Amino acid sequence: MNRIEHLLQELCPGGVTSKKLGDLADVGTGSSNRNESTGDGKYPFYVRSKTVYLTDEYEFDEEAIVIPGEGGIGDIFHYVNGRYALHQRAYRIRLKSESIETKFALYFMKSNFKKFILTKAVSATVTSIRKPMIMDFQIPVPPLEVQREIVRILDTFTELEAELEAELDARKKQYEHYRESVLSFTGDRSVGRVPLLEIATRNAGTAITAEQMRRLNDDLGEITVFAAGATKAKIRRQDLPAKDVINKPGIVVKSRGYIGFEYCETPFTHKSELWSYCIDEQVALPRFIKHFLETQSSRLQALARSKSVKLPQLSVADTDKLLVPLPSLQVQSHICELLDRFETLTNDLSSGLPAEIQTRRNQYEYYRNQLLTFKELVA
Repeated sequence: MNRIEHLLQELCPGGVTSKKLGDLADVGTGSSNRNESTGDGKYPFYVRSKTVYLTDEYEFDEEAIVIPGEGGIGDIFHYVNGRYALHQRAYRIRLKSESIETKFALYFMKSNFKKFILTKAVSATVTSIRKPMIMDFQIPVPPLEVQREIVRILDTFTELEAELEAELDARKKQYEHYRESVLSFTGDRSVGRVPLLEIATRNAGTAITAEQMRRLNDDLGEITVFAAGATKAKIRRQDLPAKDVINKPGIVVKSRGYIGFEYCETPFTHKSELWSYCIDEQVALPRFIKHFLETQSSRLQALARSKSVKLPQLSVADTDKLLVPLPSLQVQSHICELLDRFETLTNDLSSGLPAEIQTRRNQYEYYRNQLLTFKELVA
């Protein structure tokens, strides 16, 4: 029997009572607008996103839970203890009852609030919530000693995950710095540079629509279809025109909004507003060119933004004319081996730090759900 089970048997053998959040807490919104944030303010300013801004004025000085009133409902939670400002469409939940710990309520809401809110929705998503919905949420109230032990355990999980994420962030910065250094070839006159289009064929993609991508998406599809951002789908070969399918390794240019590159083995295609390159493998390795292009992402993002603030966008000429270095194939292979290994450590969800973080996250969610499930007290 673990410590929490022992405490429950000792302190509440009959079960645990649940109460409405409205009976345990004050619930309200802030009065600040997003444009009131300042880059170097003294106090945290909570809006309707995971991002925490700063401001020079505070509205509240308390321990509380902050959630958005619109967007990210059930996914975004902030714990605050001190002075802060709050957006007018974000909610503060201040536990006023001495029978419940704020962080215990926070963990329980993280585990159960989204499921509760979805029962109030008429569709599969909830775009906004109102105060009565929050007030009606039921929270179990075990003895404080039980709550504090649960909080201690879950805090430990949270700290371990934060440490791994900080290490991953450091490794990514280290990787990016190393990639920039190894691919700069500064001062090496033996390495020539040529426009990308001289060593590649540009592909136009397919006229598939976003609705078709959603409808045709199939786990068994043979063709990966890329769209803007992180959007992609797996589609059966027979559902695409044969002329649109690219059957060689290629590099997709994410040319709208977020500017980036996606390397794909065969077969693949992409929406027609994007384009891709298949590299002449007699002079360059596709993955080497992909690694180099990634060193250009920030510059290209700035270029795209200078052309259009609303939706940053590149033209084919912007990438066709990019001068790419061409060391020997042997050097390219060696560089790819080093960078691929580094990239796996920082990006691969099946190994490296991302996989370890996901494992810890899965463990945390499992134990959180186990720890926050109680036998209900029958009146």
